[in-house]
Amino acid sequence: MRNKYLFFTLLLAMMFTLNIYATERKKYNFNSDWCLQIGDTPTAKNPDFDDKAWKRVTLPHAFNEDEAFRLSIEQHTDTVVWYRKHFNLKNIKGKKVFVEFEGIRQGGEFYLNGQYLGLHENGVMAVGFDLTPYLKEGENVIAVRTDNNWFYREKRTNSKFQWNDRNFNANYGGIPKNVYLHVTDEVYQTLPLYSHLKTTGVYVYATDFDIKEHKATIHAESEIKNDGDKPRCFTYQVTVLDANGKQIKTFTGDKLTLRPSEKGTVKAMAAMEGLHFWSWGYGYLYTVKTELLDEAGKVFDAVCTRTGFRKTRFGEGKIWLNDRIIQMKGYAQRTSNEWPAVGISVPAWLSDYSNGLMVESNANLVRWMHVTPWKQDVESCDRVGLIQAMPAGDSEKDRQGRQWEQRTEVMRDAIIYNRNNPSILFYECGNESISREHMIEMKAIRDRFDPYGGRAIGSREMLDINEAEYGGEMLYINKSKKHPMWATEYCRDEGLRKYWDEYSYPFHKEGDGPLYRGKPASDYNHNQDMLAIEMIRRWYDYWRERPGTGLRVSSGGTKIIFSDSNTHYRGEENYRRSGVTDAMRIPKDAFYAHQVMWNGWVDTDKYQTYIIGHWNYPENTTKPVYVVSNAEQVELFLNGKSMGKGKRDYHFLFTFDKIAYQPGKLEAVSYDAQGKEVSRYALETSSEPARLVLTAIQNPEGFHADGADMALLQFEVVDKEGRRCPLDNRMVSFTLEGEAEWRGGLAQGPENYILSKDLPVECGINRALIRSTTKAGEITVTARTKGLPEARLVLETVPVKVKGGLSNYLPQYTLKGNLSKGETPSTPSYTDTKRDVAIKSVKAGANQEETKASYDDNELSEWANDGQLATAWITYTLAREAQIDDICLKLNGWRSRSYPLEVYAGNQLIWSGNTEKSLGYIHLEIDKPVRSNQITLRLKGSTSDKDAFGQIVEVAGGAANEMEKKASKGKHNLRIIEIEFLENIK
Repeated sequence: MRNKYLFFTLLLAMMFTLNIYATERKKYNFNSDWCLQIGDTPTAKNPDFDDKAWKRVTLPHAFNEDEAFRLSIEQHTDTVVWYRKHFNLKNIKGKKVFVEFEGIRQGGEFYLNGQYLGLHENGVMAVGFDLTPYLKEGENVIAVRTDNNWFYREKRTNSKFQWNDRNFNANYGGIPKNVYLHVTDEVYQTLPLYSHLKTTGVYVYATDFDIKEHKATIHAESEIKNDGDKPRCFTYQVTVLDANGKQIKTFTGDKLTLRPSEKGTVKAMAAMEGLHFWSWGYGYLYTVKTELLDEAGKVFDAVCTRTGFRKTRFGEGKIWLNDRIIQMKGYAQRTSNEWPAVGISVPAWLSDYSNGLMVESNANLVRWMHVTPWKQDVESCDRVGLIQAMPAGDSEKDRQGRQWEQRTEVMRDAIIYNRNNPSILFYECGNESISREHMIEMKAIRDRFDPYGGRAIGSREMLDINEAEYGGEMLYINKSKKHPMWATEYCRDEGLRKYWDEYSYPFHKEGDGPLYRGKPASDYNHNQDMLAIEMIRRWYDYWRERPGTGLRVSSGGTKIIFSDSNTHYRGEENYRRSGVTDAMRIPKDAFYAHQVMWNGWVDTDKYQTYIIGHWNYPENTTKPVYVVSNAEQVELFLNGKSMGKGKRDYHFLFTFDKIAYQPGKLEAVSYDAQGKEVSRYALETSSEPARLVLTAIQNPEGFHADGADMALLQFEVVDKEGRRCPLDNRMVSFTLEGEAEWRGGLAQGPENYILSKDLPVECGINRALIRSTTKAGEITVTARTKGLPEARLVLETVPVKVKGGLSNYLPQYTLKGNLSKGETPSTPSYTDTKRDVAIKSVKAGANQEETKASYDDNELSEWANDGQLATAWITYTLAREAQIDDICLKLNGWRSRSYPLEVYAGNQLIWSGNTEKSLGYIHLEIDKPVRSNQITLRLKGSTSDKDAFGQIVEVAGGAANEMEKKASKGKHNLRIIEIEFLENIK
């Protein structure tokens, strides 16, 4: 199998190489052999500048990478840095040469052979330059001055960039992303680099989908430019290759003649059968080769676009992917997606590993936060089958003037650059609500540059702006029956992976930690047990409003964040620990909790069970055992003896109180509603530590000696049976010999052990990174710890050919897609459990004219009485008589206010009590429903206010939205934002 895979990889690489050379269009890896110097050296732009003493690096490479996770985000060095590269080109007469930077930080000035190319300042998006006017046959020198000042201002306008923010946008400075060189004919398909080049490149999309029959019409469009000195006539040809590189369709389109300096667009389309549609966990990608043929039929320009085809729909509060409804379940991940002592700059396969873990946790969506992700992460999500929400650039709040123009420019550039990536389903216009006028402006940009991509454009909130195609608040639950609502980020609680619970070493008392802004911060200092349980509690809010529970539904949400991040923190460490993995991507128990809860498109597709924690405790320990399961019942067994059935909370959590520890096997068995076993999970007590195990997670195509590839080393303490020792926290010392550089890992301790070759295991496991040099050879890593035999690992790097500063090695082209979840199922993704009963009319004790606002599907409108207890009632006449089982309410002040209510069906009392506090919606469940067509809600006393979620406020603080800021009129104010009357479907 491995030989077959290597053969395929080689074949695909040869295909790209042969196509590139046969058509005289070349795309080079331009990452090798750069020189780096910290500090401003203006003469470094000159080609004859002596840079022999400068540091040699392979890009991508942030100059301050050593600071990642060692320093708090606001302490990241922000200074001027120069990069220079010598490269050699031959036979360039009659050719065009372009350089493509995937991004720099923050502002950059670019020079070729001492000539000024241009300025790029947004710190986010890719940029390209035409090198042809200043290029020489033979040796050339490109120089880049970067300035990553936190307070950088645009030179032309003196305006700051809103997203250059010390809370969330980690400042990995210089050139932390890939660079490419393109050599083309004088008539060529342009690059999708609008800034500076003003070109839009190739656009590939599909229409006329027939998912069941695997059919669609495939379209290709290319912008063509003639930079020659005479008219050129050519024909447009498109070839589609499947994921194995097999040619499956060729079709031709326009014939066009372009005059010198003229641009034009050519198009072609064809109906295709037997298509595999891109889907969640099914990263099936095609290569679409677009070619220009001269009048003799010879190809003189070709571009290969790796893309996928999928059908989408957005409406009725729901999202369809390939005709199947999907609820969004995922993570709001920092766009930096960083690693310790490396920052953003990791090889493409490691992006796949990290993003693939999200899919493994059964996430289907990553919402990148605040700024557009770099192209490598975008392409990675295509391969692993992970839906993306792509922002442009912002911080918090809408903006006006030049700062708004900057946001539209980044959105324009990002759409053009990424519109062929099938994993992007959402374009995000703002991390907080924007005005209706700005929403319309952003939508026009989408419609101009990506009219057929099947992507919804919206923003956080957008609760009452119909032009938005999706919305959803940051920390709260929204529902809709028009454009879908999903939480852009929820549950920001933090917890260090090192702390299991209060009953085992290192005995972390839940919530212990320093104050945050002078207030208790227990939610940001969880142990692993409580962090996982909080995740269950919070997802339950979204699960119970899922599709199938009425007309108004939640389309899910993204939990902040996936992996611990070197960004704004509230807990004990100097970095954010809200992740379900740590920064080395070692899972916390919260990872597995999500894996169980999210195991399906909407409802459960596959049963799964997980026991939170471990089973190694001191003698005489009695503790609760927590099990997460998506079944109906869970029974716990200790060494074969039943401990009974667990108490069920939040649908997925089963608690077994006061279980007395005994060494051995702890097993949870889950049953469906009929009592049939559907899944099980077991923990076993490990014995005394016996050995250290050292393994490598590495590039599936081989560890490459390009100076940028990495291997992830995992080291564990295990017993004689190979079971991990979960309480082991011993120190391990490493030696590294051969052609690699130690980048290390992360642990609790001085400077977080960044770059240290002495690293502790935490909970029996830890990881470290090593990076290749530019010389191929053997690498030996030895791990030693007191009391255990040493462990040794031998790796070998694969040579990478670099000539004249250029390489044909483009790893993104040959990494395979993840197809583990298979194609989109044709079965329904959920069963309807509730149905709405419509409201015919309303009568209220006060403000009669506003009563419709209580059920208008607008969460920024409400009905409220006048503050008098006598008027604090409202009666709804339903469209038909019904036995209402469930009244779903969003009451103003939902997170802090409790309302004492009575509910009547006709004249019969069916519910009485104090409403719970929530992050959005509550349900008044009627134990004995009464058939009636009239339901009355009446306030029976004073409301009470006390924040039940005091630690969830945003960095800027404040209320949830404008609605919550509206003051109540006394203690007898009944305020209904939305109400629904539901019948359970038996």
